[in-house]
Amino acid sequence: MYESRIVADPVTVAASPGFSPEIDALAAHSFARYGFLRAAWYGAGGDSESEARTLLVRRRGTGVPLAAIPTVPFGPAITGARKVPGPYWPLRGVLVAPDCDTVELAEALCHHAANCLGPVWRLGPARACDPALGRLVAAARLAGWSVLSRPAGTSWVVDCAALREAGWPRNSTEKRIARIERRLAKHGAVSWQYVRGRDWNEDVFAELGSVEAASWIGSKTDGSGAKFMTPRQRAQWRNAVSDPVLGAMLCATILRVGGRAVAFSFDCDDGPVRYGIAGSYRTDFGKYEVGKLANKRSISDAIGAGQQVVDFGAGDSGYKRDMGAVPGYDLADLLFVRSRIAARVLERVWGPPMPEPEPMAMEVPAHG
Repeated sequence: MYESRIVADPVTVAASPGFSPEIDALAAHSFARYGFLRAAWYGAGGDSESEARTLLVRRRGTGVPLAAIPTVPFGPAITGARKVPGPYWPLRGVLVAPDCDTVELAEALCHHAANCLGPVWRLGPARACDPALGRLVAAARLAGWSVLSRPAGTSWVVDCAALREAGWPRNSTEKRIARIERRLAKHGAVSWQYVRGRDWNEDVFAELGSVEAASWIGSKTDGSGAKFMTPRQRAQWRNAVSDPVLGAMLCATILRVGGRAVAFSFDCDDGPVRYGIAGSYRTDFGKYEVGKLANKRSISDAIGAGQQVVDFGAGDSGYKRDMGAVPGYDLADLLFVRSRIAARVLERVWGPPMPEPEPMAMEVPAHG
């Protein structure tokens, strides 16, 4: 076990109930530069805030927050395991200030307050090449924790700058979109709605839920993967957009035919990156490719806004390739394990110790 050193400017460490408001202060200038990792975002995963705990690291004397690790219970209660919460995508992460070094983080993870993390805590999907994650992993190892890792897929990204330079949309794409919209016009006037900030309201969430209910996710799944189909799911996002910063980041591109919503793209704009969180379409309009139409409209919106990247996340690479996406970076699902003996047991079912982070194969900016 790592033994705390004496430093000239030591840190204070505390376990705070719930999702501490200091999370928001860190999100504005964290090392990882993910501005969406705010207190309301962690709460948008559907986990109870009453069971949440945040490990807070502050600079002694000034009280300036240096790091925050929010967690909620994970798995069977008897295990005491916890996880970093939040919606599955965009990726999950903890908050580390640029001037919080590895030794200070290690001191925090050795502190008795770190018992709030439980004997095991999970972080994933996380960006494997993230330098902030590399600092956290190095600190955890220094503090005596084992860090296990398993692959969580590869994120697919669209280079907006390249598309902007090449001219987007291409003539062939523009003609195809116009042809689809003419066919749709037989069912009523075709229009687009953009929702962001103060435009969010219960009616919009209900409309997005009605599209999901009429989609394949409503007819062929248990609905757990939907974002807006149930009152509980809608309440999670309603709480998220009640934070004005997140409300301005989260946006929806909605395709309407005859005034009725038939497809949407739900995204998060974080600096130069647009994260594609979810999209859906009514199956009775499937032959018109309205889902792709909403995605392409969202890409056009990002390009027009001057963003650098649309990040679609992992999975479903076929339609993402059709959008012009290419593999961007690998994702990992991590377990931080306090006991070395437990780590050896868990390694058999979870994965081996995480390797040293590698440089990015493709530069994909985070929040700028």
